[in-house]
Amino acid sequence: MAHLVIKDLKKEYPSHGEPLQILKGIDLELRAGDNVAVIGPSGSGKSTLLNILGTLDYPTSGTYTLNDIDPFALDEDELAKFRNANIGFIFQEHHLLPQLSVLENVLIPTMATGKPSKDDIARAEALIERVGLADRSLHRPAELSGGERERVAVARSLICRPSLILADEPTGNLDRRNALQIGELLLEIQQAEEMVLIVVSHSRDLANMLEKQLEINDGRLTTPEQ
Repeated sequence: MAHLVIKDLKKEYPSHGEPLQILKGIDLELRAGDNVAVIGPSGSGKSTLLNILGTLDYPTSGTYTLNDIDPFALDEDELAKFRNANIGFIFQEHHLLPQLSVLENVLIPTMATGKPSKDDIARAEALIERVGLADRSLHRPAELSGGERERVAVARSLICRPSLILADEPTGNLDRRNALQIGELLLEIQQAEEMVLIVVSHSRDLANMLEKQLEINDGRLTTPEQ
């Protein structure tokens, strides 16, 4: 079962004079089925935290384990495999490959270990149906609306059955109706598959849909004032 633990996580960058402290001691524990929204102004460290949790960046100090594994103790190849198998990403910019179909885009994470299997293809088709795009599976991104492209990104993030889903402003480019639909869809699938979901967003509407809301304030996670 998914289990995420971070303790006293810090991140700083060299600068002229004192180091620039972005994260000053983050503590968080989440288990399978938990979901949380992280809010805060631009430059507060939200994306920095997400990048560390996604193993795309390293902390300066502190500990992070996912399913009792410290990803930063792995070598580069092992870390890439761990990331692909355990972490799904959803970005504000969907990052779909324009030359590929919906089905092919959803299958991209499975190609890290070779050609997609029959089971991979079957899961991709099931996810595409689940996000309401069964009749669009052979279309390319240019033939889809913004909301449809984000649905493809949701399906792609789930293809490897990850323990952790990280969503960075997943509805930032959508109108309110489509944003709420994507939020509801993401939560429905996350709960059904008992993953951990962390959403970074400026949208209060989206944040309020999640079980818990936290704010990065002066490099630390706090409960926002209502």
